Amino acid sequence: MNGGSHQEDPGVCTSASKFAPREDELVFFEPHLEELVVVIPVSLSSRSRTWYRAGLRAHVAAVCCGLLLSGADVATAAAAPPEHAQAQAQLKEHGRGTLVSAEKLYTLETPKAVAAELGAAGFEDDTVRYGVVAYRLVYRTIDPYGRPTTASGLFALPLHREGRLRAVSFAHGTGSHKDDSPSMRRGAFVSAPVIAHAAAGAAGVAPDYLGMGKGPGLHPWMDIGSETTASLDMLRAARAFAPRTGHLLERNVMVTGFSQGASAALGLGRALEAGEDHWFRLGALAPVSGAYDFGGTWLSALLDGRLEPKSSVLYAAYTLVAFNRLHHVYDSPGEVFRAPYDSTVEALFDGAHTGEQLMRGTPGTLDELLTEQGRELLAHPTGPLAAALRTTGAVCTDWAPSAPVRLYMATGDEQAVTANTEHCQEALRKNGTDAPVVDLGAVDYQGSRHLGSNVAATSAIVRWFGELRP
Repeated sequence: MNGGSHQEDPGVCTSASKFAPREDELVFFEPHLEELVVVIPVSLSSRSRTWYRAGLRAHVAAVCCGLLLSGADVATAAAAPPEHAQAQAQLKEHGRGTLVSAEKLYTLETPKAVAAELGAAGFEDDTVRYGVVAYRLVYRTIDPYGRPTTASGLFALPLHREGRLRAVSFAHGTGSHKDDSPSMRRGAFVSAPVIAHAAAGAAGVAPDYLGMGKGPGLHPWMDIGSETTASLDMLRAARAFAPRTGHLLERNVMVTGFSQGASAALGLGRALEAGEDHWFRLGALAPVSGAYDFGGTWLSALLDGRLEPKSSVLYAAYTLVAFNRLHHVYDSPGEVFRAPYDSTVEALFDGAHTGEQLMRGTPGTLDELLTEQGRELLAHPTGPLAAALRTTGAVCTDWAPSAPVRLYMATGDEQAVTANTEHCQEALRKNGTDAPVVDLGAVDYQGSRHLGSNVAATSAIVRWFGELRP
């Protein structure tokens, strides 16, 4: 992929409905021509691919599909009647979830190969029935302000299982680097649950989130609105791509997620039950170890020393930095962070720093990190921060799922105290939803009960979702 030339075989124009990519191909779907697929050899450099695609847009579209006019060209070609403007507005909305590209990442040909991959990541293989093929999808979505952007995600399918598949949407936990996302990590903690669901016979769908994976810009951490739209639009992109692999996605979606992704899963479930997509509906909901009462139970535990100390430092820093980017909760870093961290901590959360770099670049205690104003802001939020935290914490309180719900947690969680789960269960009960809590027990992964809950919950949720199949 580095230093390719223009001497490769030319791209191919083919019917999207009959298309199946090879391991050595990248696929680009032109959004204004639903049946046009441009196939480009993956061996080309990024610059060569851009050159290819730009030239092929004009040439291949003309040869295969006739004259191509973009939406902007059509809109300015003549005076548009009012109904045309309305249609254009609808078309813009429908652009969400449009597939931009699909790349086959890897194939695990047999259940044995899947089991080895899951085992290497520390996950169980007791639910594996199929081999798996994995793709990275890039698709159109919106940012927290409703502006068009793109995002990526992992789409994993069972091998040798034709026809309709039930989709399982998995929302991953917090990562610092853009590559800490499902489509960027193979055989890893962040992607293993997606592979496990696909190996059990479902279509595994996992958004990388905005600003993660191949998405541009910074990641708006714990912004439930954009996590929801990125998750929903990833489902739409997966549904668009599935027929090119010989599959169709069923209407009901099983939704799960871990840690940060637990709240994201609740946000997606809420959107599905509200009918925000014309096709998908919520089939079941299984969040794991979430900080559901983010501005209450979770922040109190962080400040009171009930979380692991280094985790408290990292989460406090990320909370202030991420929420300030969207909601302007402080004017300068020195108001909330002590020196020397006031001049360095914001840059650590730019998506280019690894977890190890964050560990080295932050102090060991909250007192070393936060000024009195910074601690007070987290202890007693006001203004824009308080409003944003209310929105984040509403994932359990402002709706009543009619689909089956189970809340998974592990007693002794050092990052998301289990009182969060109790809070969510009680809020759902008050709204009329019975949400049993499943305590996974003493399940540790690399010394972490929090991480261990994701490992243990994966197999348990695969089995539960399978039991719910009619």
